[in-house]
Amino acid sequence: MIKAAAKMGWIDHDRVMMETLLGMKRAGADLIITYHAKEAARLLQK
Repeated sequence: MIKAAAKMGWIDHDRVMMETLLGMKRAGADLIITYHAKEAARLLQK
């Protein structure tokens, strides 16, 4: 859904993706398995 909404120009893909992952971590996740792993790693290196 994130990619589809970003493709339509409704959201900023990178910001929403990182907020989604951060929200999972804040909710108590010890491990997050995601299709966004490579993209998130790229953003975290900046």
